[in-house]
Amino acid sequence: MFNEYRKYITATDLQEFWYCPRFIYYMYVTKIRQYEEKRVKVQIGREVHKAKALEKDYLRKSVGVIRQEKEIYLSDESLGICGIIDEVLHLEDGSITTLEYKFAENKYKFRTQFYQAVYYSLLIDSNYKTNMTKCYFVYTRSGSKLVKYDIKPKHKEYILDCIKEFKKIAHEGFYPKRTKYQRQCLDCTYNKICDKY
Repeated sequence: MFNEYRKYITATDLQEFWYCPRFIYYMYVTKIRQYEEKRVKVQIGREVHKAKALEKDYLRKSVGVIRQEKEIYLSDESLGICGIIDEVLHLEDGSITTLEYKFAENKYKFRTQFYQAVYYSLLIDSNYKTNMTKCYFVYTRSGSKLVKYDIKPKHKEYILDCIKEFKKIAHEGFYPKRTKYQRQCLDCTYNKICDKY
């Protein structure tokens, strides 16, 4: 289970939770490692992510950026969350937003990627005393296309519910239901030890 060294939930933790809540149970309650480094997509994504961090500023200028902060660590003790945000953008209209690079095509809105940005919006709101209402993604497999998504109060409420559920599993040892997306079970590192109900 979580201990004093892991009192904060990260965006990566929630990514695993969204993949399947039982990931959290196996990782933090049973402490069985998932060996994520063997997953090819994860490895490719990390390499592209590193390379794109060095790209020119033309995309940022197109959305009216007046100041940017890169690789910013933020935390919120009251929520018990933290994260390193790729880029925090301060815009001409006085708002603050985020920019994330994704190794993907812009075919549709990726649920987990969007909710990761909403998670970051909670950190932005807390640390910058603002209300983040939009986020930006660059899809590297679609010619580095820049896409904006709106963040609404209901999205932030969903993340707060996820944080509560995560803590129930990781802190209290609650055994959750598996994901409803059963195709994900085929690529799961815990597939052989997880019951199928």
